[in-house]
Amino acid sequence: QVQLVESGGGLVQPGGSLRLSCAGSGFSLDDAVIGWFRQVPGKEREGVSCFSSSDSNTAYADSVKGRFTISGDNAKTTVYLQMNSLKPNDTARYYCAGRPRGPTNIAAFCRVPAEYDYWGQGTQVTVSS
Repeated sequence: QVQLVESGGGLVQPGGSLRLSCAGSGFSLDDAVIGWFRQVPGKEREGVSCFSSSDSNTAYADSVKGRFTISGDNAKTTVYLQMNSLKPNDTARYYCAGRPRGPTNIAAFCRVPAEYDYWGQGTQVTVSS
């Protein structure tokens, strides 16, 4: 059974930082694409960032470029999303998603929810003073 489990969410003040983690079981993060998405009630799920474990390629939404960094650990068991300079409009439930490796140009597809096979349950991030 495939499981992706997110952790690291919480309440943080504007300008603060959080690091989200996505760990996989039953699904190898070796040679996979992992995406981070976020969603607020009443809105569509938004692709935030994605990471290709085979070549460490990354992609980001314009709204988080320069503030968020996605990375994988050397053991290829966990993918992280480091979020700095957080803003109130970053408040959302954050989900990680996984799929086998796809085309080399991950930016062309990796922020599209329908491209993924597996999803975690999400972790809440609230940015508020």
